[in-house]
Amino acid sequence: MKHAGRPAALTLAAALLITAQAAPAAWADRTNTGGTSKDAEGGANGRTINVKTKVQTTVNGSARPGKTGVLSSVDGDWTPPACWYEPAFSPKEIEATVKKWRKVKILGLGDMVGDLFDSYYKNGKPYKDYNLDEQGKGMFWAAAINPNRKDEPEASACDKLPFWVPDSETPKEPLALTPRVLAEYAYDELPLPDTEVEMAPQGETKVNLPTWVWLDEAKFKEVSVTASLPGTGLSATTTAKPVSLRIDPGTKDADTYPASGECPVVKGRIGEPWAKGKSEETPPCGVKYLRSSGNGSYGLRATVTWKISWTSTTEKGDDLPDGEFGADQDVVVKEIQSVNR
Repeated sequence: MKHAGRPAALTLAAALLITAQAAPAAWADRTNTGGTSKDAEGGANGRTINVKTKVQTTVNGSARPGKTGVLSSVDGDWTPPACWYEPAFSPKEIEATVKKWRKVKILGLGDMVGDLFDSYYKNGKPYKDYNLDEQGKGMFWAAAINPNRKDEPEASACDKLPFWVPDSETPKEPLALTPRVLAEYAYDELPLPDTEVEMAPQGETKVNLPTWVWLDEAKFKEVSVTASLPGTGLSATTTAKPVSLRIDPGTKDADTYPASGECPVVKGRIGEPWAKGKSEETPPCGVKYLRSSGNGSYGLRATVTWKISWTSTTEKGDDLPDGEFGADQDVVVKEIQSVNR
């Protein structure tokens, strides 16, 4: 009979222990000055120990994003990370956490987990004496879950036990927190305005009558989010810039302006507001329905494409996949009534 490897046994035991309502794993003091735990909050995710992320996001200088929409990547093969590893435990905190677990007296799980973790972090396999002689010189990095994607299967990809990283080194782990990972997380935090377009005529339109479509110039501007991890110097700013509006009339019996259905941003705005005297003109952005919607309505979908890029004080930065955010609106289309004399 094969026995589970030590890391697997450790993670399984930790999961059992936390399921049994043991003391939660403590976060680290990321300032790395005294090794004193701050808010005790963490847990088990699948087969590993995770901590609540301390990454903070700021929107254009505001600490409260007030997000109104979820940005979707136009690249179907890419999404922001569901998890990553970040500095979490000092050596003293690892030692203190093991001692807390030993106080759990449910079916002997406390001592079992304590023995397993002591063998991993105390007895030289691979760490000795919790790395206490390295206190103040580095941190154990642990798995953290993107709160926006905690229910996705990818959230379990960070399944390693907390591992040691000296302050002067960058982890080789691909999912370790870096400015780019922060930028990708900020992608999820971008507060996009509702994509509800203005239309003229309002309420209902007529068959073969051009309907003007535009977006509020004051709402659709560049927006950015900065994600940072306090005490580490790690930060990145992700910026979204609106580049076009795509119109889907909700029926094949319609023409769009322009014909492609893509209305570009021109001089900082999308489309042009209708004004008196423009009824006979062709709108720069709009739609013309060729058939009545009968007793119902057509579901017009307006989708804004945002160009996404990121910068950092420590790295060059780059582009991220364009994002989309759209909304549906009901459009009632009536036949033009003629009067016979």
